[in-house]
Amino acid sequence: MSKSAMIRARVEPRLKEQAEATLDELGLSPTTAITLFYRQIVQHRGLPFELRIPNAATRRAMLDARTGCGVVRAESVDELFAKLDSDDDQKPRRSKRKVRSGR
Repeated sequence: MSKSAMIRARVEPRLKEQAEATLDELGLSPTTAITLFYRQIVQHRGLPFELRIPNAATRRAMLDARTGCGVVRAESVDELFAKLDSDDDQKPRRSKRKVRSGR
């Protein structure tokens, strides 16, 4: 089958550059990548990955990460684990709740 259908899309220039650099490393052209993506859409009868709306806890964690709230900074992995361990020692432990049966 000949390729004659055109697809036009607007994306951020930086995103396009990064994606095309990655595709180049993989030895793929943008056309080949889009064709592969479309084939996966057809095969999966939808997007070839899961899309979800984040729940409240995930949205809160994403906001905290963006704003730096609760972020632990360290120069090395050892320093990071030391800081995380010292934080654990200072936090009160939560007791586990007992689950009652409906009997």
